[in-house]
Amino acid sequence: MDTLKNLKNELSEEYHTTKKFLNNFPANKNDYAPHKKSMQLMNLANHIVDIFGWPQLILNTDYLDLSADYKPEKMNDKKDLQAYLNKQYNAGLKALEQAKEEDLNPNWSIQMNGEKLMEWTKYGAIRHGLNQITHHRAQLGVYYRLLDIPVPGSYGPSADDSK
Repeated sequence: MDTLKNLKNELSEEYHTTKKFLNNFPANKNDYAPHKKSMQLMNLANHIVDIFGWPQLILNTDYLDLSADYKPEKMNDKKDLQAYLNKQYNAGLKALEQAKEEDLNPNWSIQMNGEKLMEWTKYGAIRHGLNQITHHRAQLGVYYRLLDIPVPGSYGPSADDSK
């Protein structure tokens, strides 16, 4: 099995789906949140886009300490999100293209103030990142639905796709 090829294909599929979602990103709704415990719309979209670069981070480090090391670029509008998506996707894809299968075996962790919160193999961490993209993009779809913004299909047509 060519694990790296599969990861590259998945990253590419998620990239193309996320591009469709960003095409519908609304103006003047950055601060929208459906609940006080929910992320604001821009912060949610920013997080989704940022994760596309995580393969580069994961393959080149042993951990990420959220209290010190995690400082994603902040976006202001759809154009910023689209440019950041391209930047992060290209960085993640390049890292996967340069990696060897054995590079996926060492452990990698997410930490907070030096305390491990989660740990996986580097393969597992990249897979977790792909799962996070899917999870948070589904949240974005709920926000869109509540704002009456068309929701693109992710793994098949949505109710908003023409028939």
